[in-house]
Amino acid sequence: MPRSRPAIDSELAAALQAMPIGPNGVFDLTDIPATRQAVRALAESIASTIPDETTVTADEIQVPRAEGPDVPIVLLRPQNAPGPVPVLVWFHGGGQVLGFAAQDTPWLKPLSAALGCAIAAVDYRLAPETPAPGAAEDGYTAYRWIRDNAADLGLDPTRVGLAGQSGGGGIAAATALLIRDRGAEAPLFQLLMYPMLDDRNTTDSSREITDIGIWDRSTNILAWQAILGDRAGTEDVTPYSAASRATDLAGLPPTFIGVGELDVFRDENLDYAARLRAHGVPVELHLYPGAYHAFDLFAPQSHLAASFHHTLNDYLVRHFTKAPATPAAR
Repeated sequence: MPRSRPAIDSELAAALQAMPIGPNGVFDLTDIPATRQAVRALAESIASTIPDETTVTADEIQVPRAEGPDVPIVLLRPQNAPGPVPVLVWFHGGGQVLGFAAQDTPWLKPLSAALGCAIAAVDYRLAPETPAPGAAEDGYTAYRWIRDNAADLGLDPTRVGLAGQSGGGGIAAATALLIRDRGAEAPLFQLLMYPMLDDRNTTDSSREITDIGIWDRSTNILAWQAILGDRAGTEDVTPYSAASRATDLAGLPPTFIGVGELDVFRDENLDYAARLRAHGVPVELHLYPGAYHAFDLFAPQSHLAASFHHTLNDYLVRHFTKAPATPAAR
């Protein structure tokens, strides 16, 4: 007998009712160019309603590399924090096919001010124009540049963390694997908000979440097809394209994972957390009951969203104010 699905939290259900959900969900990946335009317009509309955090500066920087295009980043820096400040390398959401770095500035600026940290939002290349692992390569390039140029930027190279949301959480995880495997200095942590980790779509939650309308199974399959093409679901996928493909997770930085109970990514996130822990990586895991994908974005005034953001902000504070951890031996 199939299990009954838990009810959506009442505040989140009310927010869901107000969303413009079409036949292909909020994010229609059958027409990626049109949906990109809609996402940009929505982000700019939201930004225009939020008061600017004037104590935080925003600079657009082109990070150079010898082979391949420059990597754009938006560097947010608190003017009033005593330096050198810690820095969060941030990867925006959008299923690795939608979105842009500046979309998160309205809420990243207050975060920067509150924590006294810089935030480097990476404008990584999107699929299908750039298949995986192109986005993770962009993340690696940006991370190395931030560390190498930290002194000139007023940043602390010993306190650099990775963080990302949804598709960007998957890129943060893949970037952490590239950093480890190429022998670069380890980040202080990786903070993964309901990350997109597994292209195979074989978990229970992948099969269960089909009709909420935010990021359901069908949307996720289309996204992975854009990211990987014919490789999706085959053995021809590296961990730098889908982090769940990694079998050796030892030596990765301390990890935060937060995900909703009604998220298509729930079980791949729980599995990743369990395997990280089995490989000796410190893990902080939070599962939010009755919560769908990106619930904190769609219902930002809800109690669950407030709890989630308080928890992740506390994690950042604790890790930015302690000495760098030594990664577990591989």
